[in-house]
Amino acid sequence: MGTGTGIGRVRGLGSAKSGALHWWHQRLTAVGNLVLMAWFVTSLVRMPSYDYKNVSEWLASPLAAVPMALLILSVLTHLRIGLQVLLEDYLHDEGTKLGAIILLNFYVIAAGALALFSILKIALGGAPA
Repeated sequence: MGTGTGIGRVRGLGSAKSGALHWWHQRLTAVGNLVLMAWFVTSLVRMPSYDYKNVSEWLASPLAAVPMALLILSVLTHLRIGLQVLLEDYLHDEGTKLGAIILLNFYVIAAGALALFSILKIALGGAPA
């Protein structure tokens, strides 16, 4: 016989298997965040001073700019997945849930674009704003 309750089998309910992919992505981004955040903290500790000139010179290096961009993408992806699950679990009105998820996605895209633009501007030698 199948798994689940009898009424669940009758209604055709049960696991839709859609949460497994979110769970897996959440774990992968968490591991990526740990590695990249360890790199970031180590880099900050090794920096002689935190003035604009030193930080700009550090970020102009590809060995700093690329991991920083990856850190931004990983953290924002982790944030989006976690908050989307939270919204799906605790907002019961479908319209409100859809609107909140759309706003969340716009926020994450805008924050990512701004952060990546800032990193690229410094890394490629743009003038300070």
